[in-house]
Amino acid sequence: MRPETASLICGLPEKVVQTEERKKANQFDAPISIYEVHLGSWRRHTDNNFWLSYRELADQLVPYAKWMGFTHLELLPINEHPFDGSWGYQPTGLYAPTRRFGTRDDFRYFIDAAHAAGLNVILDWVPGHFPTDDFALAEFDGTNLYEHSDPREGYHQDWNTLIYNYGRREVSNFLVGNALYWIERFGIDALRVDAVASMIYRDYSRKEGEWIPNEFGGRENLEAIEFLRNTNRILGEQVSGAVTMAEESTDFPGVSRPQDMGGLGFWYKWNLGWMHDTLDYMKLDPVYRQYHHDKLTFGILYNYTENFVLPLSHDEVVHGKKSILDRMPGDAWQKFANLRAYYGWMWAFPGKKLLFMGNEFAQGREWNHDASLDWHLLEGGDNWHHGVQRLVRDLNLTYRHHKAMHELDFDPYGFEWLVVDDKERSVLIFVRRDKEGNEIIVASNFTPVPRHDYRFGINQPGKWREILNTDSMHYHGSNAGNGGTVHSDEIASHGRQHSLSLTLPPLATIWLVREAE
Repeated sequence: MRPETASLICGLPEKVVQTEERKKANQFDAPISIYEVHLGSWRRHTDNNFWLSYRELADQLVPYAKWMGFTHLELLPINEHPFDGSWGYQPTGLYAPTRRFGTRDDFRYFIDAAHAAGLNVILDWVPGHFPTDDFALAEFDGTNLYEHSDPREGYHQDWNTLIYNYGRREVSNFLVGNALYWIERFGIDALRVDAVASMIYRDYSRKEGEWIPNEFGGRENLEAIEFLRNTNRILGEQVSGAVTMAEESTDFPGVSRPQDMGGLGFWYKWNLGWMHDTLDYMKLDPVYRQYHHDKLTFGILYNYTENFVLPLSHDEVVHGKKSILDRMPGDAWQKFANLRAYYGWMWAFPGKKLLFMGNEFAQGREWNHDASLDWHLLEGGDNWHHGVQRLVRDLNLTYRHHKAMHELDFDPYGFEWLVVDDKERSVLIFVRRDKEGNEIIVASNFTPVPRHDYRFGINQPGKWREILNTDSMHYHGSNAGNGGTVHSDEIASHGRQHSLSLTLPPLATIWLVREAE
């Protein structure tokens, strides 16, 4: 562990066989709600600000994530790294779990505890670059063994790191073997591949003259693309239950499409466009949201081009971006109401869910990797932070219970707009649907004005019951709503024969399910 740099030679851990239950939890039709965690700052010892060990995290983090209703834990990189401030994204020991939190066996204990609690584990994996430290891979044998010799190909200007030479089979095999190692030897259920865009483009973050075109004169890094396809192919063949996710920030086509269709072969792709658009919308004063209505509606136009994860990740609460709560406009009440409405929208929108630690109880400051989360916000009497925490738990449990909210995330049949064009009132209403045609209605009002007697057309007449209301007093809202249930009317609206008339609470999202007759 830093600052020491010696290597230890260890035998391989025993292989771990992934259970059928864990395989099913990764599938496209499964409810996937990911709690993203930096192990070094989730919680620390109060007396000396020291990290919790892997075993302490197994005893504290795992039951908390289970209680909150999450299905997956995603760990920021735990491979050995010399600089705490890199959060693990500049690894020097790809095959070594960091000793900051304990031994290799302790890490296995943590993973086993997560699995015993019904949580799948995703590991952030960094095959895109490595540090220049001379005790690691840089000029490993005195030559550019792992990296390119030409800095226009082998040096990453943004991060002062080196780029792997994927065209060398031995380098590619080293990395593929590392992916297999984490899955086969530690029981990791999925790998989230970091910074894919920086790998697949030769001109990534480079000016003209600072990069070398590929053999066809293009900007694509053909060797990196082949490496990613090959990695996903091998994982699919040898550890078929494990999946991969890509953080890819461009519109490169087919990231989560099979290789035989020209894709990269990932199972899932982070939807960074959705994240940017929706956060840009939510930070606006509600008076101006009507002029940016498309920030919320545009995402569905490309939603079925990839298998998307909706990420509110660690990258969104650092470097002066503010916390998610602090981006919301208005006074304190409105900030929390906006956040609750946004979470209600996010959990209902097609795509798997990801939330970085601290956001589940609306931490007010940015994330600091050198300190614990602000757990003191949940001390004392019941408050707004408790309300958000309860909401996220209820969102997770309700989302998991109703197949309509997750079964057809990547099938257009699973989503239908009911009201998409009411930008003047900043109201949006849609349906989520399961394979059997059961529907859940989701209605959002992104202004502080309650909308009484709001009528809209529906597909299925009958009695509809509110199953979630982000304005509930249970979450410290104003408790406006529809008294639990509402009956449809045979009154035509929005091109449909039957309709509902609802009260849409201020700055809120409500979910309704049709009662069986």
